[in-house]
Amino acid sequence: MDSLDTMRAFVAVADAGGFAAAARLLGLSPPAVTRAIAAIEERIGTRLLQRTTRVVRLTEAGTHYLVDCKRILAEIAEAEASAAGSHGEPAGQLAVTAPVMFGRLFVAPLVFDFQARHPRVTARLLLVDRVVDLVEEGLHVAVRIANLADSSLSAARVGWLRRVVCASPGFLAAHGVPVRPGNLEGRDSIAFGGGVSPPGWSFPVAGRTETIGVAHRLTVNTADVAVAAAVAGRGFTRVLSYQSAAEVAAGRLVIVLEDFEPPPIPIHIVHPEGRRASARVRAFVDYAVERLRAEPSLQ
Repeated sequence: MDSLDTMRAFVAVADAGGFAAAARLLGLSPPAVTRAIAAIEERIGTRLLQRTTRVVRLTEAGTHYLVDCKRILAEIAEAEASAAGSHGEPAGQLAVTAPVMFGRLFVAPLVFDFQARHPRVTARLLLVDRVVDLVEEGLHVAVRIANLADSSLSAARVGWLRRVVCASPGFLAAHGVPVRPGNLEGRDSIAFGGGVSPPGWSFPVAGRTETIGVAHRLTVNTADVAVAAAVAGRGFTRVLSYQSAAEVAAGRLVIVLEDFEPPPIPIHIVHPEGRRASARVRAFVDYAVERLRAEPSLQ
């Protein structure tokens, strides 16, 4: 095998979790795949895989090598497609990640419609409420709701989100409408976060930040549950504006303290390949940017 074939064999073993499964995928014998991996390890002088009778695991060096192999093989495939004249037609797998609720409401419909326009594109959509390393997890595009730090990622801002405090009309009628952040002190609330109640809610007041000690009667780790609890009259909750938009529009929640909201949070589409991005990634990014910038609830 040449260097590229041995790279393909290594990727197959890593993805399949074993030599026999990789051999079946590649149409080779297990001894041929074993020799290919041994040749790589001898050539670069380090162990890439830990082998036991039951499982094959990547070493630390193997993990880094796998990322590089996948990148190199993808670039070669893209170069061959370009030489064949198919570079401009979106095709192949598109892997996208986004926060769970935002992904369900906005990104999944984008992916569905994009595939309808480009039937040669297959898609993988990873919805998680954490920052994902695109290269390490084999992803092409991410939606990030945050102020971005400097990085090598290409980014396009597509909108803004407010952080809003809201409650049900019935709760406000029973307990009063707050007119300043201090009115929330000790009031029933629903905390939305990583499962640990925050010490309080911070607001910009007269040029400084004021932290209010609200009473978190319920702490949840998903925004939809926090919103549902607020609709049920369990107290105030603080979420991003899109997360409560449907209930606000239906009159089941009311936003309060709008004059004391922190600066809005930007929404970005990011991807790691810049101008070298494949046709499918460039096409999806352009499509997603146009669609999200036209969404009134994100502006």
